[in-house]
Amino acid sequence: MQIYRLAALSDNYIFLLHDPQDNTAAVVDPAEAGPVLQKLQALDAQLIAIFNTHHHSDHIGANSKLLKQFPSAVVYGGEADRGRIPGQQVFLKEGDRVSFADRTAEVFFVPGHTRAHIAYYFAPVEPDTIGDLFCGDTLFAGGCGRLFEGTPTQMTESLNKFRQLPDETRIWCAHEYTLNNLKFALTIDPNNSDLHRRFEEVSVKRDRKEATIPSWLGLEKQTNPFLRWDKPALMSAAQTQDPVQSFARIRGMKDRF
Repeated sequence: MQIYRLAALSDNYIFLLHDPQDNTAAVVDPAEAGPVLQKLQALDAQLIAIFNTHHHSDHIGANSKLLKQFPSAVVYGGEADRGRIPGQQVFLKEGDRVSFADRTAEVFFVPGHTRAHIAYYFAPVEPDTIGDLFCGDTLFAGGCGRLFEGTPTQMTESLNKFRQLPDETRIWCAHEYTLNNLKFALTIDPNNSDLHRRFEEVSVKRDRKEATIPSWLGLEKQTNPFLRWDKPALMSAAQTQDPVQSFARIRGMKDRF
Protein backbone atom coordinates (compact mmCIF):
# COMPACT_ATOMS: atom_id res chain seq x y z
CA MET A 1 0.00 0.00 0.00
CA GLN A 2 1.42 3.34 -1.05
CA ILE A 3 0.33 6.51 0.76
CA TYR A 4 0.17 9.93 -0.89
CA ARG A 5 -0.36 13.14 1.08
CA LEU A 6 -2.48 15.69 -0.79
CA ALA A 7 -2.80 19.31 0.34
CA ALA A 8 -6.32 20.73 0.40
CA LEU A 9 -8.19 23.86 1.49
CA SER A 10 -6.01 26.15 3.64
CA ASP A 11 -4.31 23.60 5.89
CA ASN A 12 -5.99 20.19 5.38
CA TYR A 13 -4.36 16.99 4.26
CA ILE A 14 -6.11 14.23 2.33
CA PHE A 15 -4.47 10.82 2.17
CA LEU A 16 -4.71 8.70 -0.95
CA LEU A 17 -3.96 4.99 -0.53
CA HIS A 18 -2.85 3.22 -3.69
CA ASP A 19 -2.62 -0.48 -4.47
CA PRO A 20 -0.12 -0.74 -7.34
CA GLN A 21 -0.95 -4.41 -7.88
CA ASP A 22 -4.45 -3.82 -9.23
CA ASN A 23 -4.25 -0.01 -9.52
CA THR A 24 -7.08 0.72 -7.12
CA ALA A 25 -7.20 3.53 -4.58
CA ALA A 26 -8.88 4.58 -1.36
CA VAL A 27 -9.02 8.05 0.12
CA VAL A 28 -9.04 9.17 3.75
CA ASP A 29 -11.09 12.27 4.63
CA PRO A 30 -11.47 13.90 1.20
CA ALA A 31 -11.91 17.60 1.98
CA GLU A 32 -12.23 18.54 -1.68
CA ALA A 33 -12.37 16.58 -4.90
CA GLY A 34 -9.80 18.37 -7.08
CA PRO A 35 -6.59 17.05 -5.52
CA VAL A 36 -8.00 13.52 -5.31
CA LEU A 37 -9.17 13.44 -8.92
CA GLN A 38 -5.86 14.84 -10.12
CA LYS A 39 -3.89 12.17 -8.29
CA LEU A 40 -6.20 9.40 -9.45
CA GLN A 41 -5.77 10.58 -13.02
CA ALA A 42 -1.99 10.70 -12.65
CA LEU A 43 -2.00 7.13 -11.30
CA ASP A 44 -4.74 6.03 -13.73
CA ALA A 45 -6.30 4.42 -10.65
CA GLN A 46 -9.87 3.46 -9.79
CA LEU A 47 -11.28 4.77 -6.49
CA ILE A 48 -12.93 1.91 -4.58
CA ALA A 49 -13.22 3.24 -1.01
CA ILE A 50 -13.63 6.41 1.04
CA PHE A 51 -12.55 6.18 4.67
CA ASN A 52 -14.05 8.99 6.76
CA THR A 53 -12.99 9.64 10.36
CA HIS A 54 -15.82 12.04 11.25
CA HIS A 55 -18.56 14.20 9.80
CA HIS A 56 -17.00 17.68 9.68
CA SER A 57 -17.28 19.31 6.29
CA ASP A 58 -13.53 19.58 5.76
CA HIS A 59 -13.34 15.77 5.99
CA ILE A 60 -16.36 14.71 3.94
CA GLY A 61 -16.66 17.67 1.57
CA ALA A 62 -15.78 15.70 -1.56
CA ASN A 63 -17.71 12.50 -0.85
CA SER A 64 -20.64 13.28 -3.11
CA LYS A 65 -18.54 14.52 -6.03
CA LEU A 66 -16.21 11.53 -5.84
CA LEU A 67 -19.18 9.16 -5.78
CA LYS A 68 -20.49 10.74 -8.97
CA GLN A 69 -17.18 9.90 -10.64
CA PHE A 70 -16.82 6.49 -8.95
CA PRO A 71 -20.35 5.31 -8.05
CA SER A 72 -19.20 1.86 -6.92
CA ALA A 73 -16.84 3.26 -4.27
CA VAL A 74 -17.77 2.20 -0.74
CA VAL A 75 -18.00 4.90 1.95
CA TYR A 76 -16.89 3.97 5.47
CA GLY A 77 -17.49 5.93 8.67
CA GLY A 78 -18.34 5.60 12.33
CA GLU A 79 -21.53 3.89 13.42
CA ALA A 80 -22.50 6.93 15.49
CA ASP A 81 -22.12 9.21 12.46
CA ARG A 82 -25.11 7.62 10.72
CA GLY A 83 -26.91 10.30 8.73
CA ARG A 84 -24.02 12.78 8.91
CA ILE A 85 -21.62 11.41 6.26
CA PRO A 86 -22.71 11.64 2.60
CA GLY A 87 -22.98 8.26 0.93
CA GLN A 88 -21.99 6.26 4.01
CA GLN A 89 -22.62 2.54 3.50
CA VAL A 90 -20.48 0.91 6.19
CA PHE A 91 -20.99 1.83 9.85
CA LEU A 92 -17.89 1.00 11.87
CA LYS A 93 -17.44 0.46 15.59
CA GLU A 94 -14.53 -0.23 17.94
CA GLY A 95 -12.59 -3.33 16.92
CA ASP A 96 -13.95 -3.61 13.39
CA ARG A 97 -11.45 -4.23 10.61
CA VAL A 98 -11.24 -2.93 7.08
CA SER A 99 -8.80 -4.02 4.41
CA PHE A 100 -7.14 -2.31 1.49
CA ALA A 101 -4.36 -3.65 -0.71
CA ASP A 102 -2.02 -5.76 1.45
CA ARG A 103 -2.99 -4.06 4.72
CA THR A 104 -5.77 -4.40 7.27
CA ALA A 105 -6.81 -1.57 9.57
CA GLU A 106 -8.26 -1.89 13.04
CA VAL A 107 -10.94 0.68 13.82
CA PHE A 108 -10.66 2.69 17.03
CA PHE A 109 -13.68 4.53 18.41
CA VAL A 110 -12.12 7.79 19.61
CA PRO A 111 -14.79 10.31 20.70
CA GLY A 112 -13.77 13.69 22.02
CA HIS A 113 -13.40 15.98 19.03
CA THR A 114 -16.81 14.71 17.96
CA ARG A 115 -19.11 12.13 19.55
CA ALA A 116 -18.62 9.69 16.67
CA HIS A 117 -14.96 10.04 15.66
CA ILE A 118 -13.08 6.93 14.57
CA ALA A 119 -9.48 6.24 13.54
CA TYR A 120 -7.93 3.63 11.27
CA TYR A 121 -4.77 1.84 12.41
CA PHE A 122 -2.94 -0.21 9.79
CA ALA A 123 -0.65 -2.46 11.82
CA PRO A 124 2.76 -3.41 10.41
CA VAL A 125 2.63 -6.17 7.83
CA GLU A 126 5.78 -7.78 9.24
CA PRO A 127 7.73 -7.46 12.50
CA ASP A 128 10.11 -4.50 12.66
CA THR A 129 8.17 -2.58 10.02
CA ILE A 130 6.01 0.49 10.58
CA GLY A 131 2.32 1.00 11.23
CA ASP A 132 0.12 3.80 9.98
CA LEU A 133 -2.52 5.66 12.00
CA PHE A 134 -5.10 7.82 10.24
CA CYS A 135 -6.44 9.77 13.20
CA GLY A 136 -8.42 12.62 11.63
CA ASP A 137 -8.68 15.45 14.15
CA THR A 138 -8.21 13.44 17.34
CA LEU A 139 -4.42 13.65 17.47
CA PHE A 140 -2.33 16.28 15.71
CA ALA A 141 1.40 16.63 15.40
CA GLY A 142 2.15 18.44 18.64
CA GLY A 143 -1.51 18.78 19.60
CA CYS A 144 -5.02 17.35 19.61
CA GLY A 145 -8.43 18.36 18.35
CA ARG A 146 -10.81 20.74 20.08
CA LEU A 147 -13.60 19.16 22.11
CA PHE A 148 -16.71 20.05 20.13
CA GLU A 149 -19.00 17.15 21.05
CA GLY A 150 -17.02 15.15 23.59
CA THR A 151 -15.66 15.43 27.10
CA PRO A 152 -12.12 15.53 28.53
CA THR A 153 -12.64 12.04 29.93
CA GLN A 154 -13.58 10.72 26.50
CA MET A 155 -10.65 12.45 24.84
CA THR A 156 -8.08 11.15 27.33
CA GLU A 157 -9.45 7.63 26.88
CA SER A 158 -9.23 8.05 23.11
CA LEU A 159 -5.70 9.42 23.14
CA ASN A 160 -4.62 6.71 25.55
CA LYS A 161 -5.55 4.12 22.92
CA PHE A 162 -2.99 5.76 20.65
CA ARG A 163 -0.37 5.80 23.41
CA GLN A 164 -0.50 1.99 23.48
CA LEU A 165 0.63 1.70 19.86
CA PRO A 166 4.29 1.15 18.89
CA ASP A 167 6.54 4.20 18.72
CA GLU A 168 7.29 3.27 15.09
CA THR A 169 3.80 4.32 14.00
CA ARG A 170 3.38 7.06 11.44
CA ILE A 171 0.78 9.66 12.39
CA TRP A 172 -1.25 10.84 9.42
CA CYS A 173 -3.28 13.67 10.93
CA ALA A 174 -5.51 15.89 8.86
CA HIS A 175 -4.12 19.41 9.39
CA GLU A 176 -0.84 21.32 9.18
CA TYR A 177 -1.03 22.79 12.68
CA THR A 178 2.35 21.58 13.94
CA LEU A 179 4.28 24.81 14.34
CA ASN A 180 1.55 26.61 16.27
CA ASN A 181 0.96 23.51 18.39
CA LEU A 182 4.62 23.40 19.37
CA LYS A 183 4.67 27.12 20.16
CA PHE A 184 1.92 26.45 22.67
CA ALA A 185 3.60 23.32 24.00
CA LEU A 186 6.71 25.33 24.89
CA THR A 187 4.64 27.60 27.12
CA ILE A 188 3.63 24.73 29.41
CA ASP A 189 6.56 22.30 28.98
CA PRO A 190 9.52 24.72 28.72
CA ASN A 191 12.13 22.35 30.18
CA ASN A 192 11.54 19.62 27.60
CA SER A 193 14.74 19.49 25.53
CA ASP A 194 13.15 17.14 22.97
CA LEU A 195 10.39 19.68 22.47
CA HIS A 196 12.86 22.54 21.94
CA ARG A 197 14.76 20.46 19.38
CA ARG A 198 11.56 19.57 17.57
CA PHE A 199 10.38 23.17 17.50
CA GLU A 200 13.62 24.27 15.81
CA GLU A 201 13.37 21.50 13.23
CA VAL A 202 9.73 22.24 12.45
CA SER A 203 10.43 25.98 12.20
CA VAL A 204 13.01 25.30 9.50
CA LYS A 205 10.62 22.99 7.65
CA ARG A 206 7.78 25.49 7.68
CA ASP A 207 10.09 28.31 6.57
CA ARG A 208 10.74 26.12 3.53
CA LYS A 209 6.99 25.45 3.11
CA GLU A 210 7.59 21.76 3.79
CA ALA A 211 4.94 19.51 5.31
CA THR A 212 5.42 18.17 8.83
CA ILE A 213 3.05 15.23 8.34
CA PRO A 214 3.44 12.33 8.83
CA SER A 215 4.82 12.47 12.32
CA TRP A 216 5.95 9.56 14.48
CA LEU A 217 4.16 8.36 17.58
CA GLY A 218 7.40 8.02 19.53
CA LEU A 219 8.14 11.69 18.91
CA GLU A 220 4.60 12.65 19.91
CA LYS A 221 4.95 10.78 23.19
CA GLN A 222 8.08 12.81 23.95
CA THR A 223 6.87 16.26 22.90
CA ASN A 224 3.08 16.48 22.53
CA PRO A 225 1.43 17.82 25.72
CA PHE A 226 -1.79 16.04 24.78
CA LEU A 227 -0.04 12.69 25.07
CA ARG A 228 1.74 13.86 28.25
CA TRP A 229 -1.16 15.33 30.24
CA ASP A 230 -0.48 13.00 33.19
CA LYS A 231 3.28 13.62 33.38
CA PRO A 232 4.49 15.56 36.45
CA ALA A 233 5.68 18.59 34.45
CA LEU A 234 2.33 18.96 32.69
CA MET A 235 0.24 18.37 35.81
CA SER A 236 2.33 21.01 37.55
CA ALA A 237 1.64 23.44 34.71
CA ALA A 238 -2.07 22.66 35.01
CA GLN A 239 -1.89 23.05 38.80
CA THR A 240 -3.68 19.81 39.55
CA GLN A 241 -2.92 16.22 40.48
CA ASP A 242 -6.00 14.90 38.71
CA PRO A 243 -5.03 13.58 35.25
CA VAL A 244 -8.32 14.31 33.48
CA GLN A 245 -8.49 17.78 34.99
CA SER A 246 -4.91 18.32 33.89
CA PHE A 247 -5.87 17.47 30.32
CA ALA A 248 -8.96 19.68 30.48
CA ARG A 249 -7.01 22.67 31.77
CA ILE A 250 -4.26 22.27 29.17
CA ARG A 251 -6.85 21.97 26.40
CA GLY A 252 -8.52 25.12 27.73
CA MET A 253 -5.17 26.94 27.68
CA LYS A 254 -4.66 25.88 24.08
CA ASP A 255 -8.16 27.08 23.15
CA ARG A 256 -7.19 30.55 24.40
CA PHE A 257 -3.66 30.53 22.98
